[in-house]
Amino acid sequence: MESIFHEKQEGSLCAQHCLNNLLQGEYFSPVELSSIAHQLDEEERMRMAEGGVTSEDYRTFLQQPSGNMDDSGFFSIQVISNALKIWGLELILFNSPEYQRLRIDPINEKSFIFVGLTNDPQKTSQKGIQQLKKFK
Repeated sequence: MESIFHEKQEGSLCAQHCLNNLLQGEYFSPVELSSIAHQLDEEERMRMAEGGVTSEDYRTFLQQPSGNMDDSGFFSIQVISNALKIWGLELILFNSPEYQRLRIDPINEKSFIFVGLTNDPQKTSQKGIQQLKKFK
């Protein structure tokens, strides 16, 4: 590898930058990730409709905004996971039963995605997780 690709953070497009940095190229844009999010939204809508399109749960679901994306540039972990599947990659959550069942040794893995539980890097850092520093 001649050089390391690094896409600088712009706005709140963390998922896009995460994927492109992981894959080492400009492979995903907000448009592609939005398309994946819309597909997930449609799958969720169809599953909810199975309970009856006149049900209160379905009507409430339709009133809610997407949980897979928003106007700020946020994309859900499901969008990230589906984007990785396009490349034949699988996202396995570190604390999942599948991770334990597969007996994955983190030392042997080639890449990780850190997903913070807050949008505030200071709070994330205070929880004992080393804050990722932006490159200038």
